[in-house]
Amino acid sequence: MIDLENIFKKESVEDVILHFAPRIPYPRIDRIYVKYNFEVIASGELLRTYQRLLKEGKLLENKKPLPEKGPNWKEPVFVTEKRYGLE
Repeated sequence: MIDLENIFKKESVEDVILHFAPRIPYPRIDRIYVKYNFEVIASGELLRTYQRLLKEGKLLENKKPLPEKGPNWKEPVFVTEKRYGLE
């Protein structure tokens, strides 16, 4: 089972977005941060980071609700190390 609480509390906002944005819609990521790490929402960090990742080409918007992995996308270290129950 994936330990979402620790992912959203311990990992950088950029890494969390890079892993989850191509899989779940932004509003759901926002709600998970509200539950586990509200400071990221209150400070505006989540939205700023998401917009920056789009500008940097790490994520690409399309006509679907989920962005695609961009040409500059790299898998976050917590995923490659299979932390938090990720496979």
